[in-house]
Amino acid sequence: MQAGPILVLNQSTKRETGRKAQLSNIQAGKTIADVIRTCLGPRAMLKMLMDPMGGIVMTNDGNAILREIQVQNPAAKTMIEISRTQDEEVGDGTTSVIILAGEVLSVAEPFLAQQIHPTVIISAFRQALEDMINYAKDKISVEVDVSNRDEMLKIVKSAIGTKFIRNWSDLACDIAMRAVQTVVIDKGDRKEIDIKRYVKVEKIPGESTEESEVLQGVMFNKDVTHPKMRRRIENPRIVLLDCNLEYKKGESQTNVELSGEMDFNRLLQLEEEYIEKMCNEIIAVKPDLVITEKGVSDLAQHYLSKSNITAIRRVRKTDNNRIARVCGATIVNRTDELKEEDVGTGCGLFEVKKIGDEYFTYLIDCKNPQACTIVLRGASKDILAEMERNLQDAMQVIRNVIINPRLVPGGGAFEMALAQMVNEKAKSVAGVQQWPYKAVGKALEVIPCTLIQNCGASTIRTLTQLRAKQATSGGHTWGIDGNTGNIVDMNELGVWDPLAVKEQTLKTAIETAILLLRIDDIVSGSKKSKEEGGGGIAPEQ
Repeated sequence: MQAGPILVLNQSTKRETGRKAQLSNIQAGKTIADVIRTCLGPRAMLKMLMDPMGGIVMTNDGNAILREIQVQNPAAKTMIEISRTQDEEVGDGTTSVIILAGEVLSVAEPFLAQQIHPTVIISAFRQALEDMINYAKDKISVEVDVSNRDEMLKIVKSAIGTKFIRNWSDLACDIAMRAVQTVVIDKGDRKEIDIKRYVKVEKIPGESTEESEVLQGVMFNKDVTHPKMRRRIENPRIVLLDCNLEYKKGESQTNVELSGEMDFNRLLQLEEEYIEKMCNEIIAVKPDLVITEKGVSDLAQHYLSKSNITAIRRVRKTDNNRIARVCGATIVNRTDELKEEDVGTGCGLFEVKKIGDEYFTYLIDCKNPQACTIVLRGASKDILAEMERNLQDAMQVIRNVIINPRLVPGGGAFEMALAQMVNEKAKSVAGVQQWPYKAVGKALEVIPCTLIQNCGASTIRTLTQLRAKQATSGGHTWGIDGNTGNIVDMNELGVWDPLAVKEQTLKTAIETAILLLRIDDIVSGSKKSKEEGGGGIAPEQ
């Protein structure tokens, strides 16, 4: 069964060499770029994705769309891969990077037709990339004060202005800010921010979106194992385990011979003694709450319940790691290794609440959480899934700004300023390389151009006016208002992007174009075809 829409870019399974291979790669790159070109900007169109189970997702997130597209052309697969790379590295700019890479490939096509060697084109592209990154750092980017909350909120608002969640932008920005600031660990010379592992998003359908919040602690979908155990404990002492609290059964090759009628009772007694010993080792450190990743037997529940200890079993490894961060406990693999310092005491409140038909465990009011849970509420699962994708982007933007606190103007102003610089500098580039170098500037204009198109404004007239504005001194902050298609000063509009995202976009797009231009031979692995009695080349799987 097919997983998502198929974009047919199947190419001949025979060998393609030289110019033909390069033109084929360029065509594949342009096709992928055209697919998601309409997904850029606040007025972006949505794509409807259908999965094999009949589920429907509507989104304008470039990475989410490209993940669902199936292609067979190797160059197209490479293009899709760069969107994933961009998402993993900086979490934003997944649509821009594809559009830019497709355009850089497109401007290289005429030079190949003029018999200019790919190495010359590549060399010019590399030089342009280096000059653009230096110019961006020195001339265009501005320093930002990370401790200024209002400035940070402005940055996040501009990042999620094109997303579905913009209707609740104040709430979303506040949630993203608090979540990222919770997981920042200052290591002196650098800051470590691991959003993927330590910020959990728990989606619960129901209630209004305004009910969404950030918990200074952890919440997960579990209930206590025994009805008599306490469901609310203040300042609990917490023990985290990664082992079974039940008798280890022998493997299939274990044989037990029972000769007397009392032997079976003795076996059961041994099991009981083993479990009692484990429970006594836990009780010795006087915990209020025991959380384990494995099972807890009925007998163990009885012993723990008798000692007024609450137990929760089969918690995910990732959740257990987060709990360890928020309460300061150490995850222990064997009960006989438990020590007093392994017990976590940093949590203010343990509580089990029922939301709808399900029970959720809360470990909140922690002294120094360093991990948190975002509780998202909304009308349906589809809306919650889209909100989660948008929130992840917002958190990545904050993370990038905290790590590299420099900003550049958004709305196509940054790309237009670089295009002006490349056009000027191209005059001083010697030889044939001047033309491919200049072409990179033309390729950069695709971002403001696409923004204008997606608003339905007049592309040529607006782009000409923007060039004139940028040519004035200090005009590099002039860009396109994504809602109206008019030319505005990004300083006044308050649309700024992190430099880290833009740098990564430029590097990834141009490096990918270079990579595809360097390919002069495409050979597909042949398989013996059964139908042809072992001869011929089977189509790609």
